[in-house]
Amino acid sequence: MNKIPLVAVVGPTASGKTDFAVRIAEKYDGEVVSADSMQIYKGMDIATAKPTYEQMRDIPHHLIGIAGLDEDFSVADYVKAAHSAIADIHGRGKLPVLCGGTGLYVNSLVDNIRFDESLGDENVRKRLTEEANTLGGEVMLEKLRFVDRETAETLHPNNLTRIIRALEVYEVTGVKLSEHKLRSRMEESPYELCMIGLTFSDRQRLYDRIDRRVEIMCREGLVEECFEIYKRYNLKTANQAIGYKELIPYFKKEATLDECIDKIKLETRHYAKRQLTWFRRDKRINWIFLDDMDEAKKIIEKCEIIIAKFKKL
Repeated sequence: MNKIPLVAVVGPTASGKTDFAVRIAEKYDGEVVSADSMQIYKGMDIATAKPTYEQMRDIPHHLIGIAGLDEDFSVADYVKAAHSAIADIHGRGKLPVLCGGTGLYVNSLVDNIRFDESLGDENVRKRLTEEANTLGGEVMLEKLRFVDRETAETLHPNNLTRIIRALEVYEVTGVKLSEHKLRSRMEESPYELCMIGLTFSDRQRLYDRIDRRVEIMCREGLVEECFEIYKRYNLKTANQAIGYKELIPYFKKEATLDECIDKIKLETRHYAKRQLTWFRRDKRINWIFLDDMDEAKKIIEKCEIIIAKFKKL
């Protein structure tokens, strides 16, 4: 099997993944494929840290802003779209560079997980959705933990869509979603994979970067963007995005703006911790610790050493 070479740049939010994915694409004549579950949606630009035209530096980016806020976009939808984008990039003689921090998206793609959409039942899903609206995410996640601890450990209470999906699959089939995914890995991955992880050994440095980025987002119009979404949509999708849901109490006059911004910083730090927990389980990742590598040139040189190990790249 002739595998497609694929470089994946992963790690926690605010670690600088976007910049270095672009630099790798520049160095190796590549194009970037996003692996961010929120950057997929149109209109959610600031809090999801979508790369600007200046940050893209004329490198084509794929799977950014491809779905409306009122659309459902599943992991299966992402994997299908990403496989197609990567095949197209490779077919044009370019190097696909995957970039993102949504671990479920990254692993589902690179491990070639197959999603059987026939495993669901619309009536069961509707009932579970009604339960979730009444009981809330914490209770539904606990219900999932009782029947499928492996899947539950990867999800946040706010991620009701995936919690409901996992409960639905178990109820319809009697088999855990995690077991279905394990079985689906029987087919070999189509990729010659080189995974690079960016992080800091000093966690506080990462947290300081997160705080600074939130402050920059606020100056760039985060509050105004969120308010427009709040007015126009029921936040079915946006309520999963850190930076949007935390501002709703401010719009409802239930909290001050400073309190909500502090909450955004806190939730973003918690999210970064969950990302690190997810990615550190993957022994394929070659980690670069950025604490003593402030110069971009040094980091790229380290990336080149890692990539050089993969003969097909």
